[in-house]
Amino acid sequence: MSRAAGELGGVRASPNIWAHPEIYEWENLAFDRHRRIEETIGALRPYAEAHLLDIGCGTGFHLPHFAERGARVVGVEPHPPLARLARARLARTHHPATPPASLAPDPPDPGGRSPDAPDAPDADGGSLSCAGRCGGRSPDDAATPDPGTTDADGPGAGSPSATPRPEHSHRPTVVVAAAQALPLADASVDIVHARWAYFFGPGCEPGLREIARVARPGAVAVIVDNDATTSTFGAWFARFHPAYDPVAVERFWRRAGFSRIPLTLAWECRSEAEFAQVVGIEFAPDAAAAILAEHPGPSVDYAVNLWWRRF
Repeated sequence: MSRAAGELGGVRASPNIWAHPEIYEWENLAFDRHRRIEETIGALRPYAEAHLLDIGCGTGFHLPHFAERGARVVGVEPHPPLARLARARLARTHHPATPPASLAPDPPDPGGRSPDAPDAPDADGGSLSCAGRCGGRSPDDAATPDPGTTDADGPGAGSPSATPRPEHSHRPTVVVAAAQALPLADASVDIVHARWAYFFGPGCEPGLREIARVARPGAVAVIVDNDATTSTFGAWFARFHPAYDPVAVERFWRRAGFSRIPLTLAWECRSEAEFAQVVGIEFAPDAAAAILAEHPGPSVDYAVNLWWRRF
């Protein structure tokens, strides 16, 4: 974890995207190619002129797509290197959905590695689907509150004097901040989007309080997380994260006033080699090896829960 990120109270490293942003770019490209999640959000609250906040925006992959649908977008990301990549992506105004050059490595070679790919994750580096980013928690922690998570990002965090509050405009912006202290004014947001970042169930209450603070009347918050009860990927998730309790997680979200929309989507990679690299950043090495041994091909069905609430 960088020093700056460590100062954003409660932020935990997310080894998949923090250590391997170029491979995570392939994962983003492979997942939900038909953009059913974005369509579902748009059915709940139209994007046109909506002020949209993306919490844990990472390298900004989704920001241009939201903007292209007419939203006024602010991305919040606690890890400065990822925030820089997100800003670099947005700077490519002639084609904002194009990734920065540093996120566009050549496809992996037949041996399964990209010329630009870093070494494989450590044995304990299998943080699944952004767990830990933006003040987040690992999937195995989801049923137990984290005593290390704080409500603030340090002295004075969240106040106008501590963090400049971005203005929503038609040009997406990215701010370094954590979910527990959003640098936005009260009642200023129409759509909140968080995908595999911080909001994994019990323990994310400080972030939910911040969402409630910045949400306008009628705003919609949407949390995207894995569904461990169905799909091939869900079976892998449950098998290699046995401490994860989907019943406790669902109970948490329903008590918080959220409803569930289940979606069965897919990872659809360009090759088996690319698929192997994506699996390799999402699971510990032994787990990834077991998955790849039993599952040939470049794709897998992948179920998610879209938890949503109207304020």
